Amino acid sequence: MSAPITAGDRKMLLIAAAVLVVLTAGLAFLGGDPTDQGRPIPSTYSANPGGARAAYLLLQELHNKVSRWERSPTELPIDEGDAVLILADPLEMPTKEEIAALRAFVEEGGQVVFTGARIKSFFPEARVDEEFPSEERKTFSADVPSNYSAGAPKIVLQTDAVWQAPDASQLALYGDTQSPVVVSWRIGDGRVLWWAAATPLTNSGISSEGNLNLFLNAMSFPLADEKSTVQIYWDEYFHGERTSLWSYVRKTPVTWGLVQISVLGLIVMFTFSRRSGPTVLPPVVSRLAPLEFVDTLGGLYERAGAEPAVVGFVYQRFRATLSRQLRISSTAGDTELADAVQNRLGWKETRLKQTLARALVASRARKVEPEEALGLVQELERFEEQLGLKKKIAKEKS
Repeated sequence: MSAPITAGDRKMLLIAAAVLVVLTAGLAFLGGDPTDQGRPIPSTYSANPGGARAAYLLLQELHNKVSRWERSPTELPIDEGDAVLILADPLEMPTKEEIAALRAFVEEGGQVVFTGARIKSFFPEARVDEEFPSEERKTFSADVPSNYSAGAPKIVLQTDAVWQAPDASQLALYGDTQSPVVVSWRIGDGRVLWWAAATPLTNSGISSEGNLNLFLNAMSFPLADEKSTVQIYWDEYFHGERTSLWSYVRKTPVTWGLVQISVLGLIVMFTFSRRSGPTVLPPVVSRLAPLEFVDTLGGLYERAGAEPAVVGFVYQRFRATLSRQLRISSTAGDTELADAVQNRLGWKETRLKQTLARALVASRARKVEPEEALGLVQELERFEEQLGLKKKIAKEKS
């Protein structure tokens, strides 16, 4: 039978649940849409002014073959007729393989509509200089008649960049001829149509001046015989969109919710295991251990400054044991004991008499240095070993 939840565990669970609710509510109400932070993203999923949902739905209503592309450019079909790929202000940078795939897509006859200053990261030969971003929109007139400018003598752009000195393969369509804002660039059998900004395809800019006609002209492949055969791919891959479920979920507050639930689960497991796990008693060390008694007694002597008492105890014990060994009266003096040791035992050690005299003086003194007391005790114990008195003391204790 498991033990009931203690008050401490219940309090911990309540606190964890409260933190989870507060964090989830904060993410839901204050987190907002990541695409709304900073500069607007011309995504087909966004209905905000800077989004491109209106343009995407318009192509569908006009029965164009349009679809969102959420895979790498390396998977683009380049042998299924004419195709248009829209790269509207891409956020992420391409790999070397993706750059090569985009180049091959254009060389094989595809068309890329690219907006923004990051075209140099996708097509390194581009001659684009990025300017300081401005919220101001400007009107530009068409420089030359073309399929792209038909019905759009003027357009409105929120310029972020300009194309510097177009060469023979690059035709300036709008803006100054040496620094245009719209360029048609021929590469192989295909073409790159570059706009300085995505304004003509955004929800708020598609209706300005000739922007709508420019956008629709760009979707009509200029080299195709029939408009219906053009396949339009609107890239969302470089906006961070992926086709997997996890790629969608990780952009929402669900990810943080899963992390918080995991933390709460770990807390619950910890509290449950702490209550339901095996009980292990800590080892109990006896406070009657001899070594602890010796340490305690030594500490008491040290704090009390009782070195004379220690020397006196060892001195008296040595005298009593030696007098019993020699069968001499315990009241005999130190000199008499030392002479009896030399005469009866034939002992040649002459320091015994001096050590006994020093020990007697130290035992009666008021203060003895710890080093001196230790030396006297060690000398007396050494004499006990040499005279075989320690064995006798051990027998008496047992």
